[in-house]
Amino acid sequence: MPAPHDLPRPSRRRILAAASAAAAATSLASFAPREAAAATTGPRSVLTAFRLSDVRLLESPFLANMRRTCAYLLFVDTDRLLHTFRLNVGLPSTAEPCGGWEAPGIQLRGHTTGHLLSALAQAYANTGDDAYAAKARSLVSALAECQRAAPAAGYHAGYLSAFPESVFDQLEAGGKPWAPYYTLHKIMAGLLDQYELGGDKQALAVLLDMAAWVDARTAPLSTERMQTLLKVEFGGMNDVLARLHLLTGDPAPLRTARRFDHEELYAPLAAGRDELAGRHANTEIAKVVGAVPSYEATGERRYLDIADHFWTTVVRDHSYAIGGNSNQELFGPPGEIVSRLSEVTCENCNSYNMLKLGRHLFLHRPSRAAYMDHYEWTLYNQMLGEQDPDSAHGFVTYYTGLWAGSERQPKGGLGSAPGSYSGDYDNFSCDHGSGLETHTKFADSIYFRDRDSRGPSLYVNLFIPSELRWRDVGVTVRQETDYPATDRTRLTVTGGDARFTLRLRVPAWVADSGRDPRLEVNGRTFPGRLKPGTYAAVERHWRPGDTVELVLPRQPVWQAAPDNPQVKSVSYGPLVLAGEYGDTALATLPAIRPQTLRPVSGSRTAFTAVADGRHVSLRPFHEVHHQRYNVYWAVQPRPARERDIARYPFDEGTGTSAADRTRTFADATLASGATWTEADGVRSVSLDGKGAHVVLPAGLPGGLDELTVSVRVRVDTLVASARVFDLGYHKDTYLFLAATTGARRARAALKIAGMESEDVIDAGGPLPVGQWVHVALTLGGGTGVLYLDGVEAGRNDAMVASPLLLGASTRNHLGRSQNSTHPYLHGAVRDFRLHNRALSASEAARLTTG
Repeated sequence: MPAPHDLPRPSRRRILAAASAAAAATSLASFAPREAAAATTGPRSVLTAFRLSDVRLLESPFLANMRRTCAYLLFVDTDRLLHTFRLNVGLPSTAEPCGGWEAPGIQLRGHTTGHLLSALAQAYANTGDDAYAAKARSLVSALAECQRAAPAAGYHAGYLSAFPESVFDQLEAGGKPWAPYYTLHKIMAGLLDQYELGGDKQALAVLLDMAAWVDARTAPLSTERMQTLLKVEFGGMNDVLARLHLLTGDPAPLRTARRFDHEELYAPLAAGRDELAGRHANTEIAKVVGAVPSYEATGERRYLDIADHFWTTVVRDHSYAIGGNSNQELFGPPGEIVSRLSEVTCENCNSYNMLKLGRHLFLHRPSRAAYMDHYEWTLYNQMLGEQDPDSAHGFVTYYTGLWAGSERQPKGGLGSAPGSYSGDYDNFSCDHGSGLETHTKFADSIYFRDRDSRGPSLYVNLFIPSELRWRDVGVTVRQETDYPATDRTRLTVTGGDARFTLRLRVPAWVADSGRDPRLEVNGRTFPGRLKPGTYAAVERHWRPGDTVELVLPRQPVWQAAPDNPQVKSVSYGPLVLAGEYGDTALATLPAIRPQTLRPVSGSRTAFTAVADGRHVSLRPFHEVHHQRYNVYWAVQPRPARERDIARYPFDEGTGTSAADRTRTFADATLASGATWTEADGVRSVSLDGKGAHVVLPAGLPGGLDELTVSVRVRVDTLVASARVFDLGYHKDTYLFLAATTGARRARAALKIAGMESEDVIDAGGPLPVGQWVHVALTLGGGTGVLYLDGVEAGRNDAMVASPLLLGASTRNHLGRSQNSTHPYLHGAVRDFRLHNRALSASEAARLTTG
């Protein structure tokens, strides 16, 4: 590795002196907020956050969660976490090694130490308890010792990690070691938090040397090599380095930060495109979090636009009912939700970072209340409920599964305390680490203030019981509420007097209640109209005893999934409701009758409804623990007259398109070499088995709880898994017919992502070769029947899934599978029909002559 480059930069001593001058005292009461220490003059945010020491949480589920996490912060043995750091540089350690992702043989080891540093800083800043600061100072001192020992161990000066520096050689050579810069980011971010929130100067010194090491390591790399390196997850390296520049004024960290701008992600976002499908969600979210401080450091609007477009795209097109995103940790195509349900949806780290991003964007664009609407929604419905309320140490889940009958549980392969979601020393997943931070910073976004000292404004973003000391204007405000168990919150000025504008968020969800929100000031109705999705403003001279009460009416709201209007979730105010199923496993989404939803007498947020013919209790999702639950429900469609909803005769004979004779859907397309053929006066589409297929339009077969799919097909070559038709989204959600399987049987199958296995209907043998056959598949009432030339060839009377769950499928083909590894059909097809009823045997027989 080359030596650090010699471009001009402030000396380390000058940087430490400048940063320390902005924070002359390190006590909690006098330590300066970050904005006062900023050493650059880039575009500042419109709003600024209060210090954690200015906001005190009052009794609530948030404070209860924080107490449990804080108990773990004081419990965890830092010597065990330091074990691999010390051994890595030749220092002695007799501590017992950790397990999980901190085990000595795990490449990600060391990341939890960074999260712990951040959590200890937040706990100290919010509570003032020096026990957290003392533990953090000891930890920072031990890390500094490891850093000093690095050169003697053969590493370059400034290197600090729990794994060898040679891992970065592998990375730069094109290898894919498990996220070494990701781990360094966690440590660096923890050190920065220790300085900014706790005033630990040694933490800043260690951080500066780490930043210099990163600079030296990346400076010699070509742009092309660096961009290749960025394909391996690197956390928020751009974020921590840009923030370090904002703190110190040193240009070197900013220069280094910009090397971590991943153009493969940034360029499409800057152009307003969504190319997220297939990308690892939390890898990309963390990269975008760093775009906002990069904007603050450079003034380049492109960074802010990238962050805003990404946030908008993810929230609008990639988020589930609870506000989280990803399935199996990956983004899917826009709008695919029901088709991508499983027990491993919504990784909690994703939402930890999405809330961080939305919060930062709101500070710059406070006119857009949607940032805080999403913040509140996800905070209640995912983050608050990730923690086990029965665990003394606040153990958290990794995923929040949303398939039918999911339950909160540990990540596979990692340890956990008996009956809980993670553990003291045998888990250490990334969500274990981010959970330490999430549950120690609830106070950081309840209130913001603007920077206008002439006409100050106080923004009330979240309705969480708390007390704010607004030092700049000399006012204390207390918020008392049982929200969201109730529909109102009350703020009281308990000390000081000053003129300012109080701005209270009126959530967008109120618009669905059918009633107007109400605001009272000192018992009198505020005369202005409150518009959901904005902030209500009350300007006056405030005095002790003044009160404001905001009333937010609510009613149950059923929200359809974007890819299937017949699958819905239900919310009450900001709370998503979940069905409680105890130990009962669910094979598929229950069919609910929305009109049976009733409130439970004596409860403020509990309901019952009838689903699958039985009464089910529904409660706020974040309250449901240690049992199976259900969030998405199938809802029967309204009856419609019986008819073909799509019919493609394929008799055009020319061109590359074929019309739906019902005029319901767009044209089908002959693709990849599919051609017209004619024999005995009958036209059809010829498929060569090498890629030729027919693309049917999206939307089939949406909204049908029963159906008949029929087609005439001639198979010229039998190959296992070649599809006659395949309607769906991807290889986990589909309805197909294969000409044969490896067992030499024609097979129809229906599967929705999340199901353990597919529903199958097997014929006694394969489709015939070299002759036309009419195939009809009927599904409805839990029964599937396969007919060949009007004769029943296979039946399944125990179908788990309903065709209703397929929704408005996006990838529909004749002659091609959803699975790209499967062969194409060699033969010909014509007369494809989709009927909105499951035809009887006699009707299916008559269809063969139609």
